[in-house]
Amino acid sequence: MDGGRILDVGCGDRMVSLMPDIPAPPSLGQVAITVSDVTAAKTFYKDILGLEFLFDAGPNLAFLQAGDVRVMLTIPQGHGEPGKNSVLYFKVAGIADRYAAIISAGATAEREPGLTAKMPDHDLWMGFVRDPDGNLVGLMEEVRPPAASTE
Repeated sequence: MDGGRILDVGCGDRMVSLMPDIPAPPSLGQVAITVSDVTAAKTFYKDILGLEFLFDAGPNLAFLQAGDVRVMLTIPQGHGEPGKNSVLYFKVAGIADRYAAIISAGATAEREPGLTAKMPDHDLWMGFVRDPDGNLVGLMEEVRPPAASTE
């Protein structure tokens, strides 16, 4: 089925499709971060975190790209308050080195990377920094064990 999910289950000697009309969940397209100074925030997210700058839409609106998700930096426009946004978690490789580089580039340290959870197929590591408005920014890495040698 186009755009939907089908769960095929065995029923005696035949397969039955359950919930064929339920569409696949939507993907996240954009996140808005309320900031006090779009220029300072753009510098942090572009130059310190390394997000791709897309465009400005006037002096109080900037757009960047984080993987498949667009990030909108905006001043309060009847909603939100700088420093009180949801936590965004950015996937990184080499979390300890990346954290150190981000701190060296000017981010405010909040919590050094550490093991957060041991999952069946990976160890989840997280660390946290703060942007210029005090918004908490998470860094996360899923560290998988080395593949077993077949020698």
